[in-house]
Amino acid sequence: MRHTIFKILFLAMAVGLPFSSATFAQNDSAATEADLIALLQSDAAPADKALACKNLAIHGSANAVPELAKLLPNEQLSSWARIALEAIPDSAADAALRDATQSLQGKLLVGTINSIGVREDAEATDLLAAKLIDEDAEVASAAAVALGHIGSEAAADHLRGALADASPLVQSAIAEGCVLCAEQMWIDGNTDKAIEIYDEIRESELPKQRVIEATRGAILARGDEGIPMLMDLFSSSDKHMFNLALGTAREFPGTNVDKEFAKALADTTPDRAGLILLAMADRSDSVDLPTILAAAKEGPASVRLAAVRALGQVGDASCLPTLLEISLEQDNELRAQAQATLAELPGDAVNAQIVAQLDQASGTIYPLLIDLVGQRRIPAKDSLMKALAHNDAPVRAAALRALGETIDPDGLEVLIGQVIEPRHPGDVEIAQRALKAASIRMPDPNLCAAKLSEALTASDSLPTQIAILQTLGAVGGPKALETVGKAAGSSQDELQDVGSRLLGTWMTADAAPVLLDLSQQAESNKYKVRALRGYLRIARQFVLPEGERAAMCEKALAAATRQQEKELVLQILARYPNAPNLKLAMVAMGDPNLKDQATEVAMTIAQKVGASEADLQALLSQSDLGQIELEILSAQYGAGSQQKDVTALVQKAANDLPLVILSAPSYNDALGGDPVPGTQKQLTIRYKMNGQEGEATFTENAPIFLKKPN
Repeated sequence: MRHTIFKILFLAMAVGLPFSSATFAQNDSAATEADLIALLQSDAAPADKALACKNLAIHGSANAVPELAKLLPNEQLSSWARIALEAIPDSAADAALRDATQSLQGKLLVGTINSIGVREDAEATDLLAAKLIDEDAEVASAAAVALGHIGSEAAADHLRGALADASPLVQSAIAEGCVLCAEQMWIDGNTDKAIEIYDEIRESELPKQRVIEATRGAILARGDEGIPMLMDLFSSSDKHMFNLALGTAREFPGTNVDKEFAKALADTTPDRAGLILLAMADRSDSVDLPTILAAAKEGPASVRLAAVRALGQVGDASCLPTLLEISLEQDNELRAQAQATLAELPGDAVNAQIVAQLDQASGTIYPLLIDLVGQRRIPAKDSLMKALAHNDAPVRAAALRALGETIDPDGLEVLIGQVIEPRHPGDVEIAQRALKAASIRMPDPNLCAAKLSEALTASDSLPTQIAILQTLGAVGGPKALETVGKAAGSSQDELQDVGSRLLGTWMTADAAPVLLDLSQQAESNKYKVRALRGYLRIARQFVLPEGERAAMCEKALAAATRQQEKELVLQILARYPNAPNLKLAMVAMGDPNLKDQATEVAMTIAQKVGASEADLQALLSQSDLGQIELEILSAQYGAGSQQKDVTALVQKAANDLPLVILSAPSYNDALGGDPVPGTQKQLTIRYKMNGQEGEATFTENAPIFLKKPN
């Protein structure tokens, strides 16, 4: 199909014919539809036909309707056919669904009626009305809701006429249909009729959910005349009606309702008042801000807390004085919420007011304002520099934190100076954290790292050097890597320790050569091992070209002096099965201490890359497993006490290789099904190899490599 389309496109361009993307799309869709219809007419599997129906929802037209209609009585495919029929933009689909209701029953009929409702087929109104008295309550209920989706006056009349005499099993669905009709009428501008229906439902003895739906509609359809009804719900003892009031208030149009909230707050309990305040805040375009501010200033703590939280959504610069006062109160919860609200209060005017107050502030409000500068990232370098010279430690600490969040690259030296030559020793730790926070934000990591590297050289303090190295590790980049690498290779043990740890967690692959060099040059075996493990971490975890990873593993294998690191290399080879890694695993087979594990890895890789049995046998000839006699004694597959005997299947797959290759990668597929669905299973094999008996257990779908028994 694709090649045919490209040929058509090429020929059209070659002869200069006009060719539009719309024409191309139409032709493609028509061709696709024809193929899909042909598939429905064939003996294809139900799953394939289901997929065809799904695609016909995109490509289908009236041409597909007859074949889709034939599937409506099919229990397996009816719902799939309806997916397409619901989407096809042609009245033929409506007719097919209506016709099907004459012969279908039960769930198939319910589904078809639901599809008629989705298509809002007005021509089905009388047909559906007749189903309202069907003996099958599910059919009658589906018909009621479908009439609601049609939403016409005729549909509403049928539903209202059936409501009073309907059985309890169907009455709720009829009421739902009535509410849906009223909704449509309200949208269409027939407000009086909509209100009439809403009132009828909400005043009837019906399930609570239907009454709630109708009450919401009755309030909203009335507009401002519905405000008294809404306010009455706020004082209702029924929590469902109170919750309805909260939801309806959020979507009520206009601004008049906002003026009424103050009365609702005054007449309710503290727990409800808090919920009303949050509902008010969700009406951000018309919110009555003075009412929320008044609630924040005084009253029950829970109400004040809700009001302060609401100000975070709708507050402006006028709220700043109130929030600052609350931020200094004794109530821990209120104070914390006020400070959080101040940090998120929107608007440049808020920032301007904070800066304006900063230079005039004193006492406890001074560090609070400085913290706000940092939290809101307000540029105020001069004011913060002034605060650094303050006598009070809390003020200096706030200034350092704020500089860490706001300083620009040109001002980074300020924080570096505070770290290297602190005026107050007690400020050092905070200054170090501020420098790290600022450095991470810098737009040019290399320029930042260069400044930090200069500071490292300039300092004689070991704790300071360590702090700067840790900051360089957080910054990253080539320059930071160079400096940290030098520290890791220095003669000072403390710097070696910090540098090697940072390199071991470096987030870019360019640390690999530095780590490899350190693993070979470090004097301490501790740092050699740490560096090599960091190098192997990059080879194992990072996305690398196939050849580069293999080269890294080869170098690591050569550099490793301990068995543990060599085994880690083999694990990496097994994790990434490819030809270069197979070759390296075969080299490792020559190491007597790695032979068995390397052979297993090589066999596993060979299997995954599709080696033939002859290739596997040739590979094994390089080990003492080259010539074996293998006998499968028993094989059990399952979990816990639920085990399935699969001896015959494993025996069939086995030959004179220690690697047993099943007929499919999935144990379930190869071993005749899943004995314990939804549970991790194991395969346990008892075997004889060259006359010696052994047993091995494999987790589900793992490669089956039988080791030589001891």
